[in-house]
Amino acid sequence: MRAYLDLCCLKRPFDSQEHPLVRLETEAILALLGAPDERLHLIRCAAHALENAFNTVVPRREAVALWLSSAPLDLVPVNELRARASRLVSLGLGKFDSLHVASAELAAADVFVTVDYPLLSRARKTSSELQVRVTDPLRFAEEVFRDFSHH
Repeated sequence: MRAYLDLCCLKRPFDSQEHPLVRLETEAILALLGAPDERLHLIRCAAHALENAFNTVVPRREAVALWLSSAPLDLVPVNELRARASRLVSLGLGKFDSLHVASAELAAADVFVTVDYPLLSRARKTSSELQVRVTDPLRFAEEVFRDFSHH
């Protein structure tokens, strides 16, 4: 399965872990990041690097950059990316959200994972217009690891 974790997911482990939901999301994301390659391919795109470059919190920016550099970027055609991102903006998604969702679609992701609840809500409302399923890390981790055993 091919999954695109948006930058909010990649930064979640660095958020305050006081709230139980944040802790659960962090555990789910860390499990996904550690999933075996044969079970899950995590997509890395230039959109990740672009948004990460704007991160003013240096340890977060460096940790995400390290993850991005640990495998080749999935390339997407720039002209198609621009056109698709523009269409997604017209559907009500924010600019970076549109860039990430369009990147996921063009990189043939099966699922787009986010902890951005306004984005999850907008994606549900426009799901018929999207070419990728959008979900949160808890639901996705449950799906990925449901039948997984360590034999």
